[in-house]
Amino acid sequence: MTDHIAHSKVLDHIAHPRLLVLGDWILDQYTWGDAERVSPEAPVLILRVDTREVRLGGAASVAMLLRGLDAGVTLAGVIGDDPEGRTLQSLLKDERIDTSQLLIVDKDRPTTTKERFVGRAANRHPHQILRVDEESRTPIDSDAEERLATAIASRLPRLGKAGTCPMWKYRAREIATGREIPVPLCPELEDFEAVLVSDYGKGVCTPRLLEMVIGFATERGVPVIIDPARIPDYDRYRYATLLKPNRVEAELATGMSIRTPADALVAAAKLRQQHHVEAVLITLDRDGMVLVHGDDDGQHFPTQPRTVYDITGAGDMVLAALGLCLASGNSLPDSVQVANAAAGLEVEKLGVAPITRAELRRALVEATSCRSRPSPSSMLHPRSSSASKLTTLAALIPIRAAYRDSGKRVTFTNGCFDLIHVGHVTMLEQAAALGDILIVAVNSDATVRQLKGPGRPVIPEQDRALMLASLGCVDHVLIFDAATPHNLLEAIRPDILVKGGTTPEIIGREIVESYGGRAVRLPEIPGVSTTALLATFP
Repeated sequence: MTDHIAHSKVLDHIAHPRLLVLGDWILDQYTWGDAERVSPEAPVLILRVDTREVRLGGAASVAMLLRGLDAGVTLAGVIGDDPEGRTLQSLLKDERIDTSQLLIVDKDRPTTTKERFVGRAANRHPHQILRVDEESRTPIDSDAEERLATAIASRLPRLGKAGTCPMWKYRAREIATGREIPVPLCPELEDFEAVLVSDYGKGVCTPRLLEMVIGFATERGVPVIIDPARIPDYDRYRYATLLKPNRVEAELATGMSIRTPADALVAAAKLRQQHHVEAVLITLDRDGMVLVHGDDDGQHFPTQPRTVYDITGAGDMVLAALGLCLASGNSLPDSVQVANAAAGLEVEKLGVAPITRAELRRALVEATSCRSRPSPSSMLHPRSSSASKLTTLAALIPIRAAYRDSGKRVTFTNGCFDLIHVGHVTMLEQAAALGDILIVAVNSDATVRQLKGPGRPVIPEQDRALMLASLGCVDHVLIFDAATPHNLLEAIRPDILVKGGTTPEIIGREIVESYGGRAVRLPEIPGVSTTALLATFP
């Protein structure tokens, strides 16, 4: 499957494989607030806290992204016997991520935790003020290594089932685990169809543990895909199926400067030869990815133009998508194409956010369409299409949460917007200037008839929504079918509710003000209204 058009069909050949993610679990903690002033006690900012949040990080983040792609996931690793470790377990349970038999609680080491303090200046523009890490980089002991290796081996296919993943013909011939470890079979549990290693250098992915896991997996025909730590020596990853360093990591591991995709191809070939791996994929941020495998000269996978909001999680997303595709028996180039599209979607989101298969399919079809016609000059300055701004309340809730996490202020307005005129456009531009994100809710055709009479609306709801979405100041548009926006306000909880000057009262003001938001009435443009415009027609 080399035709670009066929890449969107890769998803048709993916069922729901069972994947193992091995690596360093991290609890990400965020404290948000307004950086109001400098302390009189010392030259430091004072942060007035309004929000605290915890998230899955490290290998746990990869597992969460796989769940979003409808894969079965088991997560293996080590945490401390502390409140942070228990919080991680609770978050994993909420995401329905399995940790049975593969979680080790070590009372002598802390759970790796990254606590970020994020301040907003003048209630806007969030910036990270301080990050506090609690961790141990000491390698786990030999007992933990053997317990994890034994438990992992028990969930790999039996030797008689080796080779179920068709591309894995490369076999390690120099595996030496030091001494034999008995490997019990667990027939009541599903076999792992791929092993993903997320190494953050916190002590779990020791050379000996990886040697054992890679050895067991390659013997049984199970791919091992590794996102390496930022270390100069990749010897611990020998005989893996695929290595996935980013540009900086590959430069450190090879001693080369990687400025172009051509440089990256040379570096990938060097890593593949030195460490006896089946393939090397180097991610190059804006330059896409390069892949070297087999005897060819390698391939370059450029990125599709995207509006980049946040690069957080892009690497984890690539690892998750590769594991999903390769575990289903897809070819390596096709799997990389899907992973490239997934990374592009991830950087359009705020924070580490899951991507669905439906989103991936649309992105791959879009990429096919872009390739089939000349790229317009506007692609040099990508913008969201009008249709992509149309949303629903259910889809908007997690997006709203991401905006809140990043400190972006959300402005909300609603109305009929029938026969959009200069008054509407002026009001929307002024509303957008009050915050960072503007959400516009449009009355459905049925509610417009209730409000304005049987002759309205003049323009159908979908057309009205698309015209609003075409405005550069508008970020999201949704259609609602209620007399008031109360349910939307309670669910979205915007920071600012805006209405134009022609409205006698701001409906929903009490809801927004109840949680500390504010309502704003913008000035009217005299003599401009849809009713007045319609009256000029016979």
